[in-house]
Amino acid sequence: MSTFRLSIIASDHDYVACFAVMRALRPHLTDAAAFAVQARRQAEQGYRLLAAWQGDQVAGLAGYRVQENLLYGRFLYIDDLIAISCARRQGLGGVLIGAMQEEARRQGCGHLVLDTALSNGLAQRFYFRHDLLPKGLHFSQAI
Repeated sequence: MSTFRLSIIASDHDYVACFAVMRALRPHLTDAAAFAVQARRQAEQGYRLLAAWQGDQVAGLAGYRVQENLLYGRFLYIDDLIAISCARRQGLGGVLIGAMQEEARRQGCGHLVLDTALSNGLAQRFYFRHDLLPKGLHFSQAI
C-alpha cells in the first residue's frame, strides 16, 4: 500500500493542483481558476478541502463541512469524495473516509453524512463496506 500525505488546501496554487481530480467528480467544472475562486467562497461558509497527495500529485480529495440540523444534530457532511482510479486500488478511499470519521469525532459530530447518485452503484458498495448506510433519498429542483 502506498503512503498518502493528507493536507487541508488553503492556497490558490494548491486549489489549482486539485482541479483535475475534482473535475473527474464534477465534470461541469471547466476552469481551474474559477474552481479556486468558488472553493474559497465556499470556505467562507465552512467548506474545507482535504487533499491526499502521492508525491507531488493529488490522488484524492474530500470536501466537507460541519453543519447542524434537527435530524442529525452536529454532523460532518461530505460534499465531495474522489480518489483517482489507481489510488483506489491502494486503499485511498478508505484513508479519506477514515480521515473524515476522525475529523467528525474531533469536531464533536454525532454523524457522518453524504449523498451519492442513485446510479452510482460502485460508490454505494464502497460506502456499505465502510458502514455508511442509506437513510433516505435526496431531492432537488433547479431554480
